Amino acid sequence: MIRRSHETSSVHRQSGAALIVGLILMLVLTVLGVSGMTVSVFGLTMASNAQFDFETFQAAETGIDFTIDNANLNTTATQNFAPAYTDGTYTANTQMTCQIRTQYLHSSFSIGEDEGSVQAIHYDVVSTAVGPDGAQSINTQSFYVAGPPAPGNIC
Repeated sequence: MIRRSHETSSVHRQSGAALIVGLILMLVLTVLGVSGMTVSVFGLTMASNAQFDFETFQAAETGIDFTIDNANLNTTATQNFAPAYTDGTYTANTQMTCQIRTQYLHSSFSIGEDEGSVQAIHYDVVSTAVGPDGAQSINTQSFYVAGPPAPGNIC
């Protein structure tokens, strides 16, 4: 019997240290889990924003291509294409303006024309595309159209 009473008294002396250590370990693991989820969500947001930026850039480029393909190059008036491109998510609006007309001063011998009989008209196309989450891209492309001089003051 003495042994039995001795065993009972050792059970009464335990103060719950294992419970406290277990709870602290659970708290540390919970904090690590929540931190990992936060980092994962932040990485996903960054990847989504990068994709939106890239696709908005591509929409602006598509708007420029559409404008150059469909523009009236016989006029120097500002031409607006709204929208020049849309797929429901991304929209690109473009504006093409005539910047300057340049007369070639040297002989245009390659096409058999006299001096000053060929001109180049410089056009600028500006495309502004907007996508989800405020993604925006503004792209500019310039090009020249060479041909016989047009009458009047162009540009």
